Order: sequence, then structure tokens, then C-alpha cells
Amino acid sequence: MKTQVCARLIVAGLLLLVMSDLAPAQENSPEGTNAVSVPIAAPAIESPAVPSVPLAKQIDKGDTAWMLVSSALVLMMTAPGLALFYGGLVRKKNILGVMMQCIALMGVMSVVWAVWGYSLAFDKSLGETGMGRFCGGFGLLMLKGVGAGNTVNGKTIPDLLHMVYQMMFFIITPGLICGAFAERMKFSAMLLFCVLWGTFVYCPVAHWVWAADGWLASGDHLALDFAGGTVVHLISGASALLCAIMLGKRLGFGQEPMPPHNLTYTFIGATMLWVGWFGFNAGSALEANGQAVYAFVATHLAAATGTLTWAGLEWLKRGKPSILGACSGAVAGLVCVTPAAGFVTPESAMILGVVAGAVCYFACTTIKLKFGYDDSLDAFGVHGVGGFAGAILTGVFANSTVSGNDDYKGMLQDSGNLHQVINQLVGAGAALALTLVGSFILLKLIDAVVGLRVTQDEEIQGLDLSQHGEEGYIFY
Repeated sequence: MKTQVCARLIVAGLLLLVMSDLAPAQENSPEGTNAVSVPIAAPAIESPAVPSVPLAKQIDKGDTAWMLVSSALVLMMTAPGLALFYGGLVRKKNILGVMMQCIALMGVMSVVWAVWGYSLAFDKSLGETGMGRFCGGFGLLMLKGVGAGNTVNGKTIPDLLHMVYQMMFFIITPGLICGAFAERMKFSAMLLFCVLWGTFVYCPVAHWVWAADGWLASGDHLALDFAGGTVVHLISGASALLCAIMLGKRLGFGQEPMPPHNLTYTFIGATMLWVGWFGFNAGSALEANGQAVYAFVATHLAAATGTLTWAGLEWLKRGKPSILGACSGAVAGLVCVTPAAGFVTPESAMILGVVAGAVCYFACTTIKLKFGYDDSLDAFGVHGVGGFAGAILTGVFANSTVSGNDDYKGMLQDSGNLHQVINQLVGAGAALALTLVGSFILLKLIDAVVGLRVTQDEEIQGLDLSQHGEEGYIFY
């Protein structure tokens, strides 16, 4: 009984306590005692109006880190990659000459790119009509306004990083041409040609294809070139052939053997090029994204099938596969997949590698022998032929799903990409026309000013001694 009384007293006390807490709220309520107390809501915040243009992308640390690494990988392709690859193919009296060409280009082309090259390739100050579609302006001279922001390229990396990544392409492209005139061109003439060629040939073609307002970069004339099939390999290969013809053959060419002096260097250089090419191709996505992954895989598989194809053809024809053939096939596959890397499936990449291995093998043996030109290190046979094949086959195999870009849909699925193949032919043809005409004029001009070729005595002595006063005994 006492327990029940206590329980009732406790319940009554709790009820009185609750009623006393609610009383002020009821008294202040405009509706009297029947109103229920509701928590006061935060003032509503109006949503901002949707902007008519997309918001600028923010710089991403991961993308920036990937592009820094890619830039270093592409630089490594010039030296030691290309220096060793070409250096092993020449006679031993010219190896330092080849290496000097590579490191000199790393110096001079870097300065040219920073002072005026980047502006001529990527500045949009001339507008998106008229001259602005064919060449860049002068708004970025001396890297004016190119800094840690991302106002120029519209990506998630700083403008300055975009500039230095593209610089590495500007360095290696004229370096590829050096393989055609190896062992016989004056060092001074080589420097003059590369600077002028980079200014009047490379920069305009790069603007056509890669600048946002370039005439081949969008619209009805869009010519796909993910990482430089046209901009790098096709135009360097075409210039290489012209250089080889205009300089003439090496002394004794076709009359005495001129075998590579050290294929070990060539193997090391080729494998370094293979690794560096991941930065060259996958880095061209300019982001660490799915397209970069596709490009990475396509690059590797094309190199693999190119290696097998070239070496396999040698095996069938000569009875033995060679290390030189395997290395050449790998580079051919890499060249051919470069314009397509970010647009094709792994299966298509393997087809590209097979085609590259076959057509480049044919160009470096049958065609070269038939016409008799002295392309010393097969710069045209590998880069010119491989680059052209890759540019056209990009139109055949390009896949809008792989690219991840809605702008390509419809176009890439229209009539089996026939329209795109035509665009690729137009772009490659225009680039070839400018390259051949421009290179011819530059070579004639340089020949009149300083002369293109070393003397017979200097060529017999070798470029190591005649051009640089050094001998590379330490390398043998």
C-alpha cells in the first residue's frame, strides 16, 4: 500500500515538472494554450542561379603529380633513350656526335619553346577565326601569364605544367629527324635547322591539331591525334626523308658495310623509349583518368605486337630473328599507336602494332633498297611511315566510348568512321604539305648560309673528332 502511494506521488511530481516547463511557451504562443511549440527553422538559403558557362576546373594534386612524372618520362626519351638507340646504330666514330645532338636539343629547344614556341603553338590571341585557326599569337611570349593557374588549357593541371609537358615533345621531335642525316651533317647546320624547323613547321602543325582554336582541332575538320602521330612522327619522318635526299648519301654507302657498332646500346635505348612512351601517350590525357589507362594499355600492347611482327618477319625471311629487328618493331608499334592511344580498345591497339611492324619492315627494307636513299637510321621508314599509318588507322579504330568524350560520339560511329578517315587523310596531307615545303626552303637557306654537310675529310674522320674534338673510347 505504501509502495503504491509513493509511486503515485512520484508520477504526480513529474507531471507538475513537465507542465511548468511548457507554461512559458504556451503563454508566448499567439494561438494560446492549444498551440504546440515548434523549433524555429533556419532561414532558407536560396540556390544560386546555374551559370551559363561551365565552372572552371580546380587544379588536382593527383593529376599534377602524374603530369610531372609524364614530363620527366618524355624527356628521358630524348636522353638517354634516343641518344642510346641512335648512338648504337652509327659507327663508333660518330656516337658522341649523336649524343651531342640530343643533349644540345634538350638545351636549345627548351629555350626556344619558353621564349616563343609555346606562344606560337598555343596562344589564342589571334582569335578563333582567320589567322587564329592556323597559328598561335604572341600573347604568351617569354611565358607571359603562364603560371600556377589553369586558365589556358582548361584542365586540372597548372598552365606552367602544360607548357613544360609540351616542351618535351618539342625537344624530341627534331631529335627524331637527326637519324636520317646521321654521320654527315654539320653540327651548326643541325642546330639552325632544328630551331627554324621547330618555329615554322612544328609550331603551326601543333596549333592546328592541339590548340583549342586550331582548324584541325574541332568541327567538321577534326583530325584526331591523341599524342603526336601527325604532330610528332609524321612530320619528323617526312622531314627526315627530305634531309636524307638533299644531303646525299654517306661516303661509301652501298659499297662498303656500315653495320651498327653497338647493338647493346640500341637495345637499352629502345627499352627506355618503350617505358618513356607511357608518359608520351598516357600523359597526353593530361589527367590521371580512364582515358590515360586505355592509352597506357594500348601503348604497351602495340609495342608488344610490333616487336613480334617485325622479328617474326625476319625469322621467316632470313631464318633468324634479330635484336635490331625486335627493337625496331617495338618502336614502330609505339609510333603507330601514338595518335590512336586514347581512342582505341586494347584489341585495336594490337592490330595497330601488327600493321606497324609489317609496313615499317617493308619500308626499311624493300622500299629503301628500291629507291636507294640513305636514311641512315630509318627515321622515315619507322616514324614517317608508322606515323602516317597510325594517323589513318586512328580514324578506322577510334571509339567514342574509350575516349570518354561526348563530342566524339556520332562522328566516330558514323558509317564505320568513314568521315573520320577522310578527316585524318586531310589532316595528314596538310601537315605533309607544310612540312615538305617548309623543310625544303629551310634546308636551301641553311645550305647557302653555313653549308649542310661536313667535308669528305671530316666525314672520314668522324663527327666525334671533326665537330666536337672528342673521342668516345670510354663507351666501347
